[in-house]
Amino acid sequence: MIGLGDTPKAAANSHITDGTDATFMQDVVEMSKTVPVIVDFWAPWCGPCKTLGPAIEAAVTKADGRVKLVKIDVDANPAVAGQLQVQSIPTVYAFVNGQPADGFQGALPPSEIDAFIEKIVALGPEPDNGLDDAVAAAEGMLTDGDFADAVETFAAILSEDGMHAIAYGGLVRAHIALGDLDEAEAVLNGAPAEISSHTALEAAHAQLTLARKAAGAGPVDDLRAAVEADPDDHQARIDLATALMANDDAEGAVAALLESFRRDREWHDGAARAELFVIFDALAPTDPVVLNGRRKLSSMIFA
Repeated sequence: MIGLGDTPKAAANSHITDGTDATFMQDVVEMSKTVPVIVDFWAPWCGPCKTLGPAIEAAVTKADGRVKLVKIDVDANPAVAGQLQVQSIPTVYAFVNGQPADGFQGALPPSEIDAFIEKIVALGPEPDNGLDDAVAAAEGMLTDGDFADAVETFAAILSEDGMHAIAYGGLVRAHIALGDLDEAEAVLNGAPAEISSHTALEAAHAQLTLARKAAGAGPVDDLRAAVEADPDDHQARIDLATALMANDDAEGAVAALLESFRRDREWHDGAARAELFVIFDALAPTDPVVLNGRRKLSSMIFA
């Protein structure tokens, strides 16, 4: 862990590096002919640098390869800073096609940093969609039931880009589809920390959670009969939701959990609501089941 007096280092991230006067031409000028490069001039004693540094690293990480960040300690590397007339720090320059394209001085709020990154990304060359096409192909294999081929394709993508969060999530889902839950968990646990909060990995984690629960779910008809016999049997209703998810009936699962929440929102420390959020996380945010489910849950909470 970095202490307040320590020198911040570039994150262990293929898109973020520590630069020097000696490597500036290679790391920044030449690299920017392929992908835009942001240069963060900082120093260990600079208070605002401790705010800007993590924020700009987070924004670059979120850009997922569309821009790179080179961090330069001006105390240790004064030559380039002098050539670029850096007079105060933090100072940020953006290089595109080998030339400075834009920049700013001082710490900015995250929203402005994100806007700056997107502006610079737009100035760069059109991205190579080779991996995106491969991801689309792998997703098609999942849809068609070719799970083993999907595993091979997602693994090949990760061999090219080990920080590809969507491919990591896809590989986890492919192993889940094959019923190999232990391998799915191993892949999930092996994902780099820098992308662990990516929505693709969060969704994969939620799907793995549901898959493990589904492995112990009873028959849908039996659970439905138990709920009909005792509508206030919340455990049976939650088990029914799990079984319905295992049978690809997300809409039915959400309906069952909403009914449990309506009847007793506090049962088992809010178990119905917690299960709903797991399902919401496992599905696409724009899925109608998610949108309708969130709307209905909100109306119950605030009624």
